[in-house]
Amino acid sequence: MGKQALIFMIYLGALIYLMQICIATDEQSLLAIKAHITDPNNILATNWSQGTSFCTWIGVTCSRRHPRVTALNLFNMSLEGTVAKEIGNLSFLTYLNIRNNSFSGAIPIEIGNLRRLRVLQMSFNQLGGELPATIFNISSLVIIDVVYNDISGFIPENICSQSTKLGRLGLYRNRIYGEIPSVLTRCRMLENLSLSFNQLTGNIPSEIGNLSSLQYAAFSRNHFFSGIIPDEIGNMSSLISLALAKNELMGMIPPTIGQLRNLQRFGIEDNKLWGSIPYSFCNLENLYYASLEGNAFSGQLPRCMGNLVSLRELYMAKNAFSFNIPSTLWSFERILAINLSHNFFDGSIPLDIGNLESVVVLDLSGNQFSGEIPIVVGQLQSINALVLSNNKLHGRIPESFDNLKSLQYLDLSHNNLSGEIPKSLEKLSDLVYFNVSFNELSGEIPDGGSFRNFTGDFFRSNNGLCGASRFNVEVCKMNNRKSSNKSRLLRYILPPVAAIAFAATISIMYLRYRSRKSLLLPKSNSHFDIIRHRMSYYELLRATNNLDEANLVGRGSIGSVYKGILDNGMIVVKVFNLDVQGALKSFDTECQILSSIRHRNLVKVITSCANLDFKALVLEYMPNGNLDKWLYSPDNFLNFTQRLRIMIDVAFAIEYLHEGYSSPIIHCDLKPSNILLDEDMVAHVGDFGISKLLTQDQRIAQTKTLGTIGYMAPEYGSAGLVSTSVDVYSYGILLMETFTRHKPTNEMFLEELTLRSWVFESLPNGLMEIVDVDLLNEDEENFGAKNEMFLKSIIELALECTNDSPEERLNIKDALLRLKKINNELEEMKPKNNLL
Repeated sequence: MGKQALIFMIYLGALIYLMQICIATDEQSLLAIKAHITDPNNILATNWSQGTSFCTWIGVTCSRRHPRVTALNLFNMSLEGTVAKEIGNLSFLTYLNIRNNSFSGAIPIEIGNLRRLRVLQMSFNQLGGELPATIFNISSLVIIDVVYNDISGFIPENICSQSTKLGRLGLYRNRIYGEIPSVLTRCRMLENLSLSFNQLTGNIPSEIGNLSSLQYAAFSRNHFFSGIIPDEIGNMSSLISLALAKNELMGMIPPTIGQLRNLQRFGIEDNKLWGSIPYSFCNLENLYYASLEGNAFSGQLPRCMGNLVSLRELYMAKNAFSFNIPSTLWSFERILAINLSHNFFDGSIPLDIGNLESVVVLDLSGNQFSGEIPIVVGQLQSINALVLSNNKLHGRIPESFDNLKSLQYLDLSHNNLSGEIPKSLEKLSDLVYFNVSFNELSGEIPDGGSFRNFTGDFFRSNNGLCGASRFNVEVCKMNNRKSSNKSRLLRYILPPVAAIAFAATISIMYLRYRSRKSLLLPKSNSHFDIIRHRMSYYELLRATNNLDEANLVGRGSIGSVYKGILDNGMIVVKVFNLDVQGALKSFDTECQILSSIRHRNLVKVITSCANLDFKALVLEYMPNGNLDKWLYSPDNFLNFTQRLRIMIDVAFAIEYLHEGYSSPIIHCDLKPSNILLDEDMVAHVGDFGISKLLTQDQRIAQTKTLGTIGYMAPEYGSAGLVSTSVDVYSYGILLMETFTRHKPTNEMFLEELTLRSWVFESLPNGLMEIVDVDLLNEDEENFGAKNEMFLKSIIELALECTNDSPEERLNIKDALLRLKKINNELEEMKPKNNLL
């Protein structure tokens, strides 16, 4: 027995000694690593001194069982220096993140010693040299991300010999050259491959079809990348995004492209591709974005393109397409951008163009279109840019253009247009570019509104134009014939016209008197009966000082919002622009919904003001503005607890809309600007202009009115399908944005990267690199250590809310319960830890 005890004591002593060696090794390695780092902001020095345990050093996570380093996170600390080779001694390391710093030098080959490493994040630095082949000997690696560096050399041939679990390989924006090794296609679990902005040569290997799990493939801007697109690409059944732009690709689009039924983004612009578009292209029913411009495609566009019901952006400029544009192309009611410029399309612009209700950018320039500009163009209420230059159009500029209230860019130059420039275009207050040069226009150039900012370059080579001297045209003069006509007008025509006008004036005054009187009385046959106390138009003007710009709170797509003062306090007045298509329907919808629901977390409607020419809602004033202002204004800040409580308030409101009313109400446009905050920072959901009220037997409906890009659920954006799951999806995106302070439309989200995928990839060990940096900088010491648990729960909840499948999303009631539980646990911690 004594001998066994002695052996046990010797064994235990040896084990303790070995543990101490391991601990010392990790601590010494960290000291060596720190010695290589230049820290201009003194972050490391304030968090770790020589006498402090290495497990408390910032960014270091230790094993719970043994004090060994398992995670090292130096994300976004403005650090400089090199990556020390001693990092290879941290043998228990599973997570290494040095993103967003200024590290330089080569990546040490000793990283290949980290046999437990799962995540390697080195993006956005100045690292050079070659990518060490030893990295790919680590069989546990799931993510390798070294985008935006100066890495050169070949892609190692052993890339998938050991790293069989590799799911993401990011080499974007480096100087990697050579061919893509065929062994890369052995990475059967690869979901995300980004090789854009390098110097790759050779062909796309035909074996790429073996990557059946690949969802995001980016090969753009490898200027010497040549060859054809192989037929085997059709085997990549999971592909969501394929980017091949700005290479030297040749040949035709393979017919097998139609097998990629999950494809949403397809970019092959600026190559040397030719031939016609295969009919199988029309099978891409989930395609959202397609860019084929800058190639040598020819022939007629397939009529079946009308099958692409999810399409929102179509770019086919600078090709050799010809014949008429098929009528099915004008059936895209939800498309946002169409660019068919610089081709050989001919014929007239069809009346069906008026169907493009949502289009924001339409460019048909540089073709051979003839005939007149159809009047129905004035129905494109959402359009910002309309380019019809360099065609053979004739006739007059339609007066209906003055309906395009959102228009900012209009180019009609280099055509055969005649007649006058409609003076009504002065009403287009957002117009910043207007070019009608090289036409046959005549008459006076308008001089009001946006035309005050235009120069003569916009009106060149129109010999019949006259106007102000700054336009470099002749000053308008009345000739004798015009004077004679004017005299005849005054003598014979004006008197009867004056008599008619006088009678009309009397009639209008009488009608206005009756209309004003009716404003003070409830109408008996309208759903507006619910709003009992109507405000007169003159009361509203008095409250807002005649809708003075000084009281303007903001402008939206269908109207403006003003603050006002009544005897009993502040109000908000939402004035609808009835010249904008859909504004009247939006007013009706808000009246119907807001006047019949009541909840603490919904914006309260006080009354309305309505006559034939004016529609407005009077709403409860929210002194703290909206959530968007608090997230993105440098003068405002929300701490962790405030953000959580705001999101709980929003969940309460959505739960009431979905389950607390006789029929489900779908908000359809949840986003930070529609979340308003009162004096106590309590959140109120507002703006019900595109909401949908389901009938009692409805679970899902279809609508043509779309919400805001980035917040829309996939089924809503592609097919207009609306259900309670649509709001849950938007709520999940809103949750992510609130705690990361990154909009889903942020410019960083390009190609395959979205807010959701970016957040998803942060799990399980990268949460603190995506959290809003202002939360990390607030007075809460060690925010990450104390609150990462709560943040992880919130992010996981957000991901469950944003599942692509509506059936697999949480319902808002369950989401609310989980958030309340998080808040309760947070409150319980407060007596022990007064940091929140």
